[in-house]
Amino acid sequence: MTNIFDELRAALFSVWHRRWLALAVAWGVCLLGWLAVAMVPNSYESKARIFVQLDDMLADVTGVPSNTKRDIERVQQTLTSAVNLEKVIRGTPMGAEISSPKEMEAAVLSLGKKIKVENDKDNLFTITATYGNGSNSDAANAKIAQAIVQKLIDLFREENLSGNRGQVNQSMDFMDQQLAARQKELDVAQQKKIAFEAQNPSLAGGASAALAKLESMRAELRGVDSDLAAAQSALAAISGQMAGTPRTIAGGGSVGGARGALADAQAQLNSLRARGLTENHPDVIAARNQVNGLRSAAAAEGGGQVGIANPAYTSLESIRAERQANVQSLSARRASLQSEVNTLTAQQFSNPAAAAEYQQIVRDYDVLKTKYDELARQREELKIRGSVETEHNAVKFQVIDPPTTPRSPIAPNRPLLLLGVLIMGLGAGSATAFAVSQLRSTFATASKLEKSLGLPVLGSITQVLTDSARQVRAKRLKFFYAACAGLGGVFAILLTIEFVQRGMVA
Repeated sequence: MTNIFDELRAALFSVWHRRWLALAVAWGVCLLGWLAVAMVPNSYESKARIFVQLDDMLADVTGVPSNTKRDIERVQQTLTSAVNLEKVIRGTPMGAEISSPKEMEAAVLSLGKKIKVENDKDNLFTITATYGNGSNSDAANAKIAQAIVQKLIDLFREENLSGNRGQVNQSMDFMDQQLAARQKELDVAQQKKIAFEAQNPSLAGGASAALAKLESMRAELRGVDSDLAAAQSALAAISGQMAGTPRTIAGGGSVGGARGALADAQAQLNSLRARGLTENHPDVIAARNQVNGLRSAAAAEGGGQVGIANPAYTSLESIRAERQANVQSLSARRASLQSEVNTLTAQQFSNPAAAAEYQQIVRDYDVLKTKYDELARQREELKIRGSVETEHNAVKFQVIDPPTTPRSPIAPNRPLLLLGVLIMGLGAGSATAFAVSQLRSTFATASKLEKSLGLPVLGSITQVLTDSARQVRAKRLKFFYAACAGLGGVFAILLTIEFVQRGMVA
């Protein structure tokens, strides 16, 4: 630890012994460094945030999904395109210094590096412009930075307004072209369908329609068969009832005995059958057994009476005539349906290739017709929406934060650079003085001399100064301190100038 302290004390003594050299080097380095810092122009930054709706009108109508990433890149490239940058240069004071196309190209490239367009969210963009020119004042550089951002926003707004109307017109032209092309295809398909139907009238309506009609007729035929079976069954039942009903009944006076009972039983049986009861009904069976039992008794009783027409039989006869007419009508309807089914079946299997071709023609026509109708509907929606966008200027573009006015330079950090140059100058002066002391064979302390020679040092003699020498030394020290204070004063003046210039910008 003692050795380290001795070395440090020796180094400080060496620097102090050559303090004028260290101060001169510090002055030189600081002046050169401060001059270099002063040559660097202040750069001012202006920012703005804008909202841009990225929905594509044509994509919304047609259902084609839009590419948000591609739209974001398109906005960024539009804002920083060479054409826009050239308009920005010509629309700001920067254009006053440009007189040739080569200078304009260089200015566009330089400005493109100073502008950033960042996407915060899907529809929010931050525009940042940095500008600094040594030939302009700080206030002028700050205003130009703000003017650059404002000009970019104005150009984008103008292009968005005109581009929106242009998009509507281009979209309408595109839809009209597509609609005309589909119209031609639909006309060709329709003419082909009409020509085929003229050559094959039996296939008009298509195979699917013919099959549907055939199935419908078959279902109707099955219904007629069911009704016919029911009508035939009803006719057989009424015929059975008539077979068991006498045509005449005894008349001409009062009827008594077995004959009268037989007539009453017969009338009761006919009444039950007229009500629609079947032969297997218990009441009908009981009445029929009673009639059969009374017939033998009436035959044994003998005696003749004048017979009259049986009203029950007459009623049954009219019912049977009606049911016979119903059976004949259903039979004729069934025969007609069966004939039509046979005809359609024969047509289906007589020329299957033509039926398949016609089905394909109809399918193509239906597809084209559906597409044409859908495209026509989309065109009308696009026309209405485009009219709203154009007439009401519904541009989905909004400035969220206007361009900021720079109050302080973003670069360089001049106070920090000035302080760094001062520290570097002092360090360079001290290092120079120390390096010079190392080049000369002198020893600052007795221990260092003893260590270097390897011999014991008996003692050291302190420097003794006269009064005049002390006065000269004190005077020189005052000059040294004044020079050091002058270096610090220059640093303070430069800092003051820097803050004054910033205040002038604000």
